[in-house]
Amino acid sequence: MRRPVRTVGSTARPINPSRTPPMTDNTLDAGAPLHDSAHYLHAVTELAETRPVVAQAAIYSESGIKLVAEGMRIDRRLYERLVQHTLREPVDTHLWVEGALTTATLSAAAREILSSSVLPYKLAQTVRSPEALLAPLASMPLPSSVAFKLTLMREQRPALWKHSVEMMLISMYLAHRSETSQRECTALCAAALMHDAGMLHLDPAWEDPQHKPVGADRKHLVVHPITSMLMVRQAQVYPRSVEVAILEHHERMDGSGYPRSIPGAQISAMGRVLLLAEVAAAIYEKYEEMPALQLALVLRLNHRKFPAGLSSYLLPLLDEERARDSALMPIGANAARQLETLADAFSEWERLKASLAHPKQSTSAKNALAQPLAFIEMRLGALHKVLLESGTHPTQQIALISQLDGDAAGMAEVAFVGKEALWQLQTIVNACQRRWPAAHTSSPPEDHAAHRWCQWVLSRL
Repeated sequence: MRRPVRTVGSTARPINPSRTPPMTDNTLDAGAPLHDSAHYLHAVTELAETRPVVAQAAIYSESGIKLVAEGMRIDRRLYERLVQHTLREPVDTHLWVEGALTTATLSAAAREILSSSVLPYKLAQTVRSPEALLAPLASMPLPSSVAFKLTLMREQRPALWKHSVEMMLISMYLAHRSETSQRECTALCAAALMHDAGMLHLDPAWEDPQHKPVGADRKHLVVHPITSMLMVRQAQVYPRSVEVAILEHHERMDGSGYPRSIPGAQISAMGRVLLLAEVAAAIYEKYEEMPALQLALVLRLNHRKFPAGLSSYLLPLLDEERARDSALMPIGANAARQLETLADAFSEWERLKASLAHPKQSTSAKNALAQPLAFIEMRLGALHKVLLESGTHPTQQIALISQLDGDAAGMAEVAFVGKEALWQLQTIVNACQRRWPAAHTSSPPEDHAAHRWCQWVLSRL
C-alpha cells in the first residue's frame, strides 16, 4: 500500500487515510503531515489534459528517486508513477498551470457569482455598497500553491468551487454586519475560500446527491477540515487564525459538530462565521424550492447549534422571502408520514431501552463519547427537548395537521419541519455509526441495542 506523504521537516507519523486522526487541543501544534491522495493526484493529471501543467522544479520520491524532471509537462501517463511513490513534498508546490487564478480573476469570478447566486445577491442588496463584500480579496495573499489548488478546484470540481466562493461572500456579509476589521476580513476570505480544499483529496462521488455514506465510510468526510487546514498551513503565508477557523467550520455551538466536538466557548470568532455560512450556502445549494424557509427552520429548530448574534443577521431577510413565497408553497403531502416516522423513532428507542434488564449507561458528555447507548440517549434527548421547546415535536405537529385542511402554506411548513427533524435524526445515527461501526459478539447488550436502533432508523428513512 502506498504510504501518504509527510510535510517537509515533519517528524510526525503519516496519516492513515482510512482512519480519522485523533483530535486534541494540541492538534494545531502537532506538526501533522499532509499527503497527496490518489484522488488529488488524479485530479492534477486530469487538469493537465485540459491545459498545460509544467513542473517548475524536479519532483522526487521520499527515497530520492527523480519522478518528474524540471520543465517536464505533466500528463495523465504520469499518474501511475506518482501514485506508486511517497513524494518528498506535496506535488502542487512544484507545479505551474496555464491560466492559474490571480487576484484579479478571483475577484471577477466572485463578482459574477455575487450577481447570479440567490443568497449572496440577496445579502449584497442589504449593504450600502455590495462591492464592500469583495474588497478584502484585493489584499488576500495568493501564493502560487494556493492559486494552483483553487484553479484545480475551479476546473475539476466546479460545484465545490462555486460553493467556496458563495461561502466567502456570505462570510463577508456576516463579517460586515459584525463590523469586523479589514485585516480580519482578509483572513476570513482565505479561510472561506480554502475551507473545503480538503475535499479535493476525496472521491468526487461525495458531490453526488445520491451518494449517502453512513457509518465508518463517513470518517473520510470528517477528516476533510483537518486536510484543508494542513493545505493552508503548507502555504506558510496565512495567520494561525485562518487554520483554526478552517478546522472549526463543521463545529457546532452545542458541541455536536466535528472534528473535535468543541463547544461554542472554544470556537473562534472566525470559526463561528464559517460554520453559519457553511450551513446557509449548503441549504441554498440543496433546496431549489423555498430555501429561505428551509434555512429559517434549520436556524430556529437548532438554535443551540448556531451563534445567535450572527443568525439574527440572516433571519429577518429569510422571513421576508418566506412571506413572499407562502402563496406558492406546495401541499405538504409527506408531512404526516415524516412526523409518524419521527415519533416511532422516539418510541422504538424507549422500547429498546426497556428491553435491557439493567442498562449500564451514563448521560454525561464525557462518558457519552465512549458508550453508544449513552451517546444516543444524550443526542436524542437534546433533539426531543428542542422540538418540544419550539412547538415542533411530532405529538404537537400531528395534532396541528388536523387543523390545516386546505392550508397549503401551513402543511408545507409542517413538512419542512418534519424533513429537518428527520435529518437531525439521521445525523445522530451517522455519528453513532462513525464512532462505533459495529457491535461484536463480546459487546455488551447495551451496544447491540444501540446498533439495532440505528439500523431500525435507517430502514425507515
